[in-house]
Amino acid sequence: MLGGLLIVWLLAGLLRPLHADETRRRLRVPILMYHYISVPPPDADRYRLDLSVTPDQFAAQLAWLRDNGYSAVSLDDVYLALTEGYPLPPRPVVLTFDDGYADAYQHAFRLLREFGMTGTFFVITGWIDAGTPGYLTWAQAREMAAAGMSIQSHSRTHPNLAGADCDYDCLVYQILGSVETLEAELGTRPRFFCYPGGRYDQAVLELLPQVGIVGAVTTHAGTLHVSDRLLEMPRARVRGTTTLDDFAWMVQTWRE
Repeated sequence: MLGGLLIVWLLAGLLRPLHADETRRRLRVPILMYHYISVPPPDADRYRLDLSVTPDQFAAQLAWLRDNGYSAVSLDDVYLALTEGYPLPPRPVVLTFDDGYADAYQHAFRLLREFGMTGTFFVITGWIDAGTPGYLTWAQAREMAAAGMSIQSHSRTHPNLAGADCDYDCLVYQILGSVETLEAELGTRPRFFCYPGGRYDQAVLELLPQVGIVGAVTTHAGTLHVSDRLLEMPRARVRGTTTLDDFAWMVQTWRE
């Protein structure tokens, strides 16, 4: 395991950007955080209700973005803007979806294509491998990637990665394992990571770059990003209770 990891470390070094400079940059780009894009079932608990944005709500939010001149950009775009000064469109926004639920394909992917936008989907590779009901399949993930969607890592089985709950071997299994699975299934090595449950510690922050991860998103609230904290990018959570006015405020005004 360690020999293989050392090889990955070397490869990760080769994959680092050639033109990144030492300039400290600060940008405001809303990275929107979604989970379910579906109508909750009748027996949904408060967590499912909170995490569920209906297809109609999502379509209305995409229409608002389009009508107000916003462009859906990728995390790669944001990374290049922060590390190299890469120009972004006047009103950029990133659309991210956690966990890889089946409705990511059924509704989110469908609506993104309808509005000519792209999204980033953080998937749990072990659950796709196991054919877990309610989650994406690899065939769906490949179709989404071929259509321009970004499929990135959300670990192998979604454990708490922080502290004693996950030792070094566990971190390698969860992070490197998911990265290698995504590369094998989709043909592209992922560059971005989403912390399961938003939990991470220094050991996680140190391992991510060693396996080629250049940026990671958190559950911390905010829309401002700095070039020296690429592994701790905040997001704006979109909830089932988020009204269109709330959504517009998050995207247009919120500057934390």
